[in-house]
Amino acid sequence: MSVRIRLRRVALCGVAVLAVTAAVPPAGAAPPPDSARLSGGGLSAVIRYTEYGIPHVLAADYAGLGFGTGYAQAADQVCVLADGFATVRGERSRWFGAEGVPDGSLSSARTNLSGDLYFRGVRESGTVERLLAAPAPAGPGRQVRELMRGWAAGYNTWLERNRERITDPACRGGGWVTPVTTRDVAARAFALSVLGGEGRGVDGITAAVPPGTRGAAGPAARTGGALPDGAAAAAAARELFATQRADMGSNAVAFSGGVTANGRGLLLGNPHYPWHGGRRFWQSQQTIPGELNVSGASLLGSPVVSIGFNARVAWSHTVATGVPAALRQLVLDPSDPTAYLVDGRPERMVERKVTVPVRGGAPVTATQWWTRYGPVLTSLGSSLPLPWTGTTAFALTDPNAANLRAFDTALALGRSSSVAGVRRALARTQGLPWVNTVAADSAGGTLFTQAQVLPRITDELAARCSTPLGRAVYPASGLAVLDGSRGECAPGSDPDAVQPGVFGPGRTPVLVGAPYAENSNDSAWLANADRPLSGYERVWGDFGTPRSLRTRGAVADVSALAARGGLKVSDLERLQFANGAPAGELAAREAAAACAVLPGGRATGSDGAVVDVSAACGVLERWDRTTGTDSRGALLFDRFWRRLTALTPAQQLWKVPFSAADPVRTPRGFDAATPHLGRALADAVTELRAAGAAPDAALGAHQFVVRGGQRIPVSGGTESLGVWNKTEAVWNPAGGGYTEVVHGSSHVQAVGWDGSGCPVARTLLTYGQSSDPGSPHSADQTRLYSAGTWVRSRFCERDVLSSPALRVVWVRERR
Repeated sequence: MSVRIRLRRVALCGVAVLAVTAAVPPAGAAPPPDSARLSGGGLSAVIRYTEYGIPHVLAADYAGLGFGTGYAQAADQVCVLADGFATVRGERSRWFGAEGVPDGSLSSARTNLSGDLYFRGVRESGTVERLLAAPAPAGPGRQVRELMRGWAAGYNTWLERNRERITDPACRGGGWVTPVTTRDVAARAFALSVLGGEGRGVDGITAAVPPGTRGAAGPAARTGGALPDGAAAAAAARELFATQRADMGSNAVAFSGGVTANGRGLLLGNPHYPWHGGRRFWQSQQTIPGELNVSGASLLGSPVVSIGFNARVAWSHTVATGVPAALRQLVLDPSDPTAYLVDGRPERMVERKVTVPVRGGAPVTATQWWTRYGPVLTSLGSSLPLPWTGTTAFALTDPNAANLRAFDTALALGRSSSVAGVRRALARTQGLPWVNTVAADSAGGTLFTQAQVLPRITDELAARCSTPLGRAVYPASGLAVLDGSRGECAPGSDPDAVQPGVFGPGRTPVLVGAPYAENSNDSAWLANADRPLSGYERVWGDFGTPRSLRTRGAVADVSALAARGGLKVSDLERLQFANGAPAGELAAREAAAACAVLPGGRATGSDGAVVDVSAACGVLERWDRTTGTDSRGALLFDRFWRRLTALTPAQQLWKVPFSAADPVRTPRGFDAATPHLGRALADAVTELRAAGAAPDAALGAHQFVVRGGQRIPVSGGTESLGVWNKTEAVWNPAGGGYTEVVHGSSHVQAVGWDGSGCPVARTLLTYGQSSDPGSPHSADQTRLYSAGTWVRSRFCERDVLSSPALRVVWVRERR
């Protein structure tokens, strides 16, 4: 009997037994030749691997499903996972030194010590345990608790069997690669939940000390001094919460049955996430026969599919513009800077003393200061100082510090069967901290909703309770700065909210049943340009203001597709790799014409050198306005446009200003008379010369990643160009151009239905399943991505079992 037939029989046997008896594997069954069976009782699962190392995890219950998922994630990503667990345990200083720099995936901490002080404080305060113990819907449901318990057991089982055989140099032999608990899994979820609030303020929280003292986290403490200038603070807050410049973004579009070829919905999801570190996605299918069957991507450390599809519905998320935190400006007791007044009565701050072990040195002990509103902090981000003086301090309110429901939301989405079901799931669980949801279903429905957990800051409350600083900051950024001395300034609660102080689902921006629903990290306003959303509080985002080039290009493209109609999954595939550059469409021709009339074809660069730019003129004119790997002129325009936009205020670039009545087509009319055009061209040509690139060099020759010693060209373009297929890369002229991708397109999915019961789905995980450079799945999908080729998803059993790469792994917990 062939190995292929034996594998199929074993897989089928596992499915049948799971469905009927929940035993894996059946007694006496012969294991496949390449299986890894574990002896003993306990949790169990079957993992069927198909092409590109994608696991299809099959289990009898939620604990078993978590077990198989944790086991498979560890096999692909043990080093990245272990690094994250060291972070949320507050152990980075112990293992990597106090001044080391975290990868930024779980907080904005600039040093290991700062992050450790924060996460140790969370751990020692029992925050995560309290959230775990809270009954649903305020806390996680039973099934999610079982998934987390199982995930920890699966990770530990893989580690027990393979710790001495880890090949990834990132953690091989590392003492910090240790077993985990359910609390560790939940702590990682907590870190992701507060990423947009407390996670942004970690350095300010751990550096906050009363006036006249020095914090253990170093000289970053900002005590004393005047309050920040309102205009400067507004600019800093606007930059801090700008989704277009963050390292996480995304596009997603849903098309309704009214514009598709077969009357069924279509969804294209294109998240922009980091290519390295703990916020990578990981692909899988999760199945409990008769209970759950979902395929898609999970953030590392998650036991659930975060974005994906099932037999009837598909969804994706985009990072939202809602500001998930608020500041309280405290009036301090004149006799004690660690006490603050509320309605004239003093309340003492709560001291949290935290001790962090440090490699090669004495442990560091520091005190954090907490109020009824949240932690005191002396900065938010790197550019918004919030000094603690003898009269004033600031506290951060982050409602997601009471939200451990994101896994429940993801599980509920995976079990939904329609966009109406998606909407009900979001309303019931209320677990998404910083993303929108775009969905389509097999009946032709579409949905956009900004169902995120936000502090209940109404415009009326902000007008009534903002401090002078808040009156400058809130309109500009959506970050409220409220008077903490007045009890009447509490945000209140909506009756349909599952926790106090947040908006209920009845207040969220939502669009149902539109021919298309699209988001590219701007606010909900233009989810459909023909059905604009408005009338929402400023904390949700800005409405009636200029949109990013990426939003403008995306809305133009998807509205044209919807108007054309007859859409299929293949149209989504082409949209993903069209690589159009809206900035080029708006400005390249005029830039080329201005270049052509420069005296002598020369321009003066920033360093004062005169540069011959004549060859660049024709290149800009001939450029096809795309950022494909073979596009000639894309690299030149990219470097030119970055320089020009850095030198020129946005309002001076265009002849036709923005109009809220025509937001997709304005501003427009590139003003090539800008005095900085020649300088930007000269600098761009000089930069290309330093990288060994001709002005007409193909983009892929100088935008690439190196995997296994080989260059892999990468398409796409930066945020400044407005490219849907976003690629933010590291410019390294000594290495030949853009030599590594920092963040951009990650887990891409194009999904539709044909009535067969099996979704028509194509996926790509741009950086592959594994971070281990020795894994065959560390760059296999990167090569597909480079070629614009997709993975045909294997969702139904017949498709899984017919995979030519099928490998079955039976896993069981030792007890």
